[in-house]
Amino acid sequence: MAKWGEGDPRWIVEERPDATNVNNWHWTEKNACAWSQDKLKDLFTSMKIEGDSVSCTVTEIEKCEGEAMANNRKGKLIFFYEWNIVLKWKYNGKTDEKIEGKINIPNLSEENDISEVDIEITLKDSTAEGEVVKHFLHTKGKDAIREKLRKYVSSLKDEFAAGMILPKKDSIKESISNITSGFNAKMQMNSTVVSSQNKKELGTKISTTTIKQRQTFQCRAEEFYNVLTTNEMVQAFTKGPVKLEPKKAGKFELFGGNIYGDFVEVTPTKIVQRWRCKQWPDGHFSDVTITISEKNDHTEVNLTQTGVPLSEEESIKENWERYYWDAIKRTFGYGYFM
Repeated sequence: MAKWGEGDPRWIVEERPDATNVNNWHWTEKNACAWSQDKLKDLFTSMKIEGDSVSCTVTEIEKCEGEAMANNRKGKLIFFYEWNIVLKWKYNGKTDEKIEGKINIPNLSEENDISEVDIEITLKDSTAEGEVVKHFLHTKGKDAIREKLRKYVSSLKDEFAAGMILPKKDSIKESISNITSGFNAKMQMNSTVVSSQNKKELGTKISTTTIKQRQTFQCRAEEFYNVLTTNEMVQAFTKGPVKLEPKKAGKFELFGGNIYGDFVEVTPTKIVQRWRCKQWPDGHFSDVTITISEKNDHTEVNLTQTGVPLSEEESIKENWERYYWDAIKRTFGYGYFM
């Protein structure tokens, strides 16, 4: 990667006929929430599930909650989606009984293969004939539901993301890699954030900013310290292999090498790191300070990160939210405070 001020050709707008996003280098994002809800409702509304002389119909999409987005970074499409879906169904056979129930899909996300997505079948009133229908849905019916889920994911990557990869001036067709969401996906924030600008020298003047965040966790201070300094626990909330040496001058590497640096100070109440993103200019590090303070009924965590490139401010804020704080709360059950 060229240093800032050296005239990196990837930033020359003349290389693109429309003078924007040269060679797809910049991060672009499309919110797929509304589109996804419409697509899922279209796929499941009035869906028929038939076989073994059994016929059922999805009568209603009772719940469709979650979020989805598509990102383009360096010519690669990165998708994030997470949905909780509840469908109502009824049996179409000739019977005096009214046989109906629900289909619960709680974990449709890019982290799970479609074959691993949970599908729960429930029956409103348990009867002998109803149990037969439920068994059919639980076995062969799930295949039909998974096929609809595959169509959603395929449409998200092909139909919704169409046009996100912009053509180069020579119109050479590139192969595009679809990968799961990484550290740079943008998320909604729920913590207190304060930023201020300053300047940092690195060959040329680089505009940087300071990020401050405060979070509360339902755990002891020692437990939170262990989360950030124990290899197995860091692997658990980052959902991938890590390199971690929690000692002075020790190295760390997270999220497939996209985040790395070294420890400056490591104590149960304070962790200081030299921290950088892989895509930052060569040699440019920020300074991260995390203080851990145990209160009467919770632990307070304060983050201060100085030297963040100004252009990366929003994504770094949001990535701390999703890939550190929210992930820790979800993984270890340390809870959310209203």
